[in-house]
Amino acid sequence: MKRMKGRGRIAVLAVAAATLLAACGGSSGGTTGGGASGSISISGSSTVEPISSAVAQKFSSFNPDVSLRVDGPGTGDGFALFCDGNIDVADASRPIKAEEVEICEENGVEFVELKVAIDGIAVLTSPENDAVDCLTFADLYALLGPESEGFDSWADASELAQELGGTNDFPDVPLVVTAPGEESGTYDSFVELVLEEIAVDERGQPEDGPFVRPDYQASPNDNVIIEGITGNPTSLGWVGYAFYVNNQETVKALEVDNGETGCVGPTQEAIQSAEYPISRFLYIYVNAEKAEQNDALQAYIDFYLSDDGIVSAEEVGYVGLHDDDLQATRQAWEDREIGTRDGGE
Repeated sequence: MKRMKGRGRIAVLAVAAATLLAACGGSSGGTTGGGASGSISISGSSTVEPISSAVAQKFSSFNPDVSLRVDGPGTGDGFALFCDGNIDVADASRPIKAEEVEICEENGVEFVELKVAIDGIAVLTSPENDAVDCLTFADLYALLGPESEGFDSWADASELAQELGGTNDFPDVPLVVTAPGEESGTYDSFVELVLEEIAVDERGQPEDGPFVRPDYQASPNDNVIIEGITGNPTSLGWVGYAFYVNNQETVKALEVDNGETGCVGPTQEAIQSAEYPISRFLYIYVNAEKAEQNDALQAYIDFYLSDDGIVSAEEVGYVGLHDDDLQATRQAWEDREIGTRDGGE
């Protein structure tokens, strides 16, 4: 899989399959820790929340005495709680940032970073919008970047898009944007993968942004975003792949030009191969000290990474990890590997 900008692929670790099965329970569900008791608190990404909730539901069927709380206020909000020591696990749709690592360190919070799935950020509009089918990164910048503030119609963005090398002559219809807000990891990933390079390298914008126009309807709730896109015939926005898949009868996914093979839609195959250009990893971050002290938390993460647990990502609509990435994740948990490989930027 060709990796996203700024994300090096972890090499295959020399881990014997037997060791992995012993550590992670294979497909038997042997790491459920049946009969465990205690409490586990999980918060963060609304994108990852469906995966962690699905795993929690399966785990609870073996461990009814474990109290599990999962919510999804956003990746940034989750890391704030996590680095203050208030939750056991942070769900994240992007790697942890350097400033978040610093707060964790200041508060004595050590963590294990675990990849759990691959996501493709789906760029959406209404099915009624038949004037637009594919967008380039230049088009997306012209429609959604900092220079598009005040653009009330799609046509307002045409001149800037063409100046940047876009190919669309947009229709003169209202442009109504509903998308994640700044607390969302999906917002951060979209900025990093689509807008930031154009803003800084091609348009001379400040390196610290802002990179997204401020005048749009922002929401931390993906279902609210879906409703906003569905409710306007010339809408525009973006969400994680699973929220598109689970609502594809009411929203339209726009293809995105990857600069190599042309326009590509968000499909499982295109996301896993990174042919779809807005692809990223999804993560959970586990408080290492809490895991050591809480047998229920250890059992939950063991189950999360077992075959029965990790398949939940695909069951709720995301894309499964490559075998080497899954092996690396399982080994990181087995070794209780402290710190971040992909974050800290």
